[in-house]
Amino acid sequence: KLTVEEMPASSRRYPFVGFTMDREVGKEILTVEGLSKTVDGRKVLDNVSFRVNRGDKIAFVGEDEIAKTTLFKILMEEMEPDEGTFKWGTTITTSYFPLDNSAFFNDCDLNLVEWLAQYSKDTSEFFLRGFLGRMLFSGDDVFKPVKVLSGGEKVRCMLSRMMLFGSNVLILDQPTNHLDLESITAVNKGLMDFKGVVLFASHDHEFVQTIANRVMEFVDGKLIDKMCTYDAYIAGAREEMLARLNG
Repeated sequence: KLTVEEMPASSRRYPFVGFTMDREVGKEILTVEGLSKTVDGRKVLDNVSFRVNRGDKIAFVGEDEIAKTTLFKILMEEMEPDEGTFKWGTTITTSYFPLDNSAFFNDCDLNLVEWLAQYSKDTSEFFLRGFLGRMLFSGDDVFKPVKVLSGGEKVRCMLSRMMLFGSNVLILDQPTNHLDLESITAVNKGLMDFKGVVLFASHDHEFVQTIANRVMEFVDGKLIDKMCTYDAYIAGAREEMLARLNG
């Protein structure tokens, strides 16, 4: 039996992930009408329409990765839809975590401090080092070239970049890829506590269940949209929505 004094100190280190909004969202957030897109000969989005409301934290689930990523890219104007329109509200500011972050790091000769300074209003080394320290980059780590970072370190950099923007809508495509358990826990808490709107894709069951209050899934390009938790969705709501989709 261990006494309290003999308990070893935990070596786990948790980064700090916290998103704050510079401005509250207004009534109009996002309206999507009749979006269609064919990728490599397959119609991944087929006349997709939905409206995002205040307080929505929407999990995009299911097997069709290309559909989810395509939607996010269209919403961030990185890709044109074949048909349909979307409109962001005038109060909305967005911050995007892409599935592939290589464009931010490949062939980039900047170190971590210089890289983060590109996205910060406060470019003092003191501020940036403090910010990076909360994401577990300390000492001389902050002077490493970003192109040599590991997958998990790059994800922490991308999350740091998002936190600096003060956006009221966050779009995250598989944010837990490459992260250890401690970092996943930190991202989970950060998104649970966030007061704005979140659109995210993830395969992590607990992550989705604890954050989302609305679930969307693409099946053969068609959208299933259900206002419920993920557990409720897989417990029966999905079958009901599939029947309605096919009926």
